[in-house]
Amino acid sequence: MEYVKEVFAQYDRQCIRVYQAYNPVIAKEAVGLQTFGENFNINRMTWIKPSFLWLMYRSNWGTKKNQECILALDIYQQEFNELLEKAVLTSPDSKIYTGIQWEKAFDEATVYCQWDPDRNINGNAINRAAIQIGLKGNTLRDFLDKSICRIEDCTPLVRKWNEQRKKGNLNSKNLPVEKIYPVKDKAIRNRLGMK
Repeated sequence: MEYVKEVFAQYDRQCIRVYQAYNPVIAKEAVGLQTFGENFNINRMTWIKPSFLWLMYRSNWGTKKNQECILALDIYQQEFNELLEKAVLTSPDSKIYTGIQWEKAFDEATVYCQWDPDRNINGNAINRAAIQIGLKGNTLRDFLDKSICRIEDCTPLVRKWNEQRKKGNLNSKNLPVEKIYPVKDKAIRNRLGMK
């Protein structure tokens, strides 16, 4: 199946919303500080995900160990766009790179892009891809310092929605509304395999 590769997200004029799942210690600290604190490991890669339902699939609606708390990060669009400019696909696309070009780009990268099938409320794959963006090193440090506008704990809502979902009465209209986020730069679209 050919998936539609676009960034689907909730956004306004200033920010785009991405999601992450953490244990309660990291999440509580992040909400309190409005950035990540000493319990967050700056030395490992972190992934941000604009698709709410993809994160619900990945974290099993916040029930997996160390993924019990769902955070929404509103990050500045300008910073998000800069991440896309730096991103390298996690697996080579023969239309974009030769094997050697990709290996060099991958080895030097501090921002990674991965596409996975997006999901519906029951975790079934749908015909569009969900983007994940991995950050490490100096890019991650810069992200923590200047990209985050606000951090919101969505855990209570996620728990409520999951209970409704399990009973078969979750109205998907209550979930975050995500639409195509405009990625107009042709070089970025080509490099990330977007049509």
